[in-house]
Amino acid sequence: MKNIFRNYILTFKDLSKEVWWLALITLINRAGTMVIPFLSLYLNKNLNFSIPDIGWIMSFFGLGSVVGTWIGGKLTDKIGYYKVMLVSLVLTGIFFVLLQYVITFQGFCAGIFLVMLVADSFRPAMFVALSAYSKPENKTRSVTLIRLAINLGFSTGPAVGGLIIAGIGYQGLFWIDGVTCALAAVLLLQVLHPKKAKTQDEIKVENPISAYKDKPFWIFFIAMFIFGFVFLQYFSTMPLYYKDAHFLSELEIGLLMGFNGFFIFVFEMPFIKWLENPKNSKIKLVAIGLFLVAISFIVLNMSSWIGILLVGMLLMTVGEMIAFPFSNAFAVERAKKGNQGEYMALYSIAFSLAHIFSHNIGMQLIDKFGFEFTWNAITIFALIGVAILLLLIKLLKKEQALQAL
Repeated sequence: MKNIFRNYILTFKDLSKEVWWLALITLINRAGTMVIPFLSLYLNKNLNFSIPDIGWIMSFFGLGSVVGTWIGGKLTDKIGYYKVMLVSLVLTGIFFVLLQYVITFQGFCAGIFLVMLVADSFRPAMFVALSAYSKPENKTRSVTLIRLAINLGFSTGPAVGGLIIAGIGYQGLFWIDGVTCALAAVLLLQVLHPKKAKTQDEIKVENPISAYKDKPFWIFFIAMFIFGFVFLQYFSTMPLYYKDAHFLSELEIGLLMGFNGFFIFVFEMPFIKWLENPKNSKIKLVAIGLFLVAISFIVLNMSSWIGILLVGMLLMTVGEMIAFPFSNAFAVERAKKGNQGEYMALYSIAFSLAHIFSHNIGMQLIDKFGFEFTWNAITIFALIGVAILLLLIKLLKKEQALQAL
């Protein structure tokens, strides 16, 4: 047992102090975003919106994310990641608190758009900061540490969120979201101020390449959009499936979703350390991860046994454990030759764009055809993403061959 614990601790070795602080800020911030997993339930139960209406609201959620991520990337390249992260955290906290007072359909569409615009401007700035604070050889593990923080936040968030809903109602979630954003901003001021932080990997590109002219990166972008589209079903349509098809309560849904974050927190870092090998293609690993996420949907149609929900969640969890760190590491690596903020924004936009279509299409499919048809369709779409990633592997090999000449 001591050796297992010692080996687990060694997987965190050599990560910079700044990366640890960035992880803690992310943990505080993400632990507070407990409104998000319950948003579709809140809109349905408390505001009495129909499932198609919820789908449109989630599209505005995604649209705000796209615009915010694009603006965040542009601002990061112009004024630096620190200012972008600080302003994003402060404004997100304020807007989350105000969002609880919006009760009309049109108002909520506008409100969630604005919240996500300021919230997701944080993402490209954070990725560039992570790249700057990480040594080149530690970037994948640094990304994994940030994901551990995110998932620890998500594992505690839904579980605590379920208790808060049961105790004081949904309004408590909005206040906690706002307060935690403010706390993350205070911590950022204290520990990651440019005068205090030490840059580990200064990347200077004299003639930066635009991410928008990088054809392989666009193929990667399409695959990440598909991955995001499929993965995000777990945060909108899946809670409704748990409630309507298996009659789970909010607390039970929170605990099931919390299992995802807890499993990642315990196993992801040693798992990534084991997979992290120069001989392993990052894109091939991402393809394997997406394949596992695809299977997590189809198994739900194979049995009405309640335990199948845990099987599906486990498959999805292992899939995202592989796909997210290595896709992120590929994007960071690719960004070294161009405008970093632009590259990381485009990577994030793939997931933001998925928000626009994923929740809405998922809701509409469920409303018209039911859960079983929807899970079959999602599985097929995910497998198309796997095929695109396999195509990208061949394209990257050709690119490397041409560079070697």
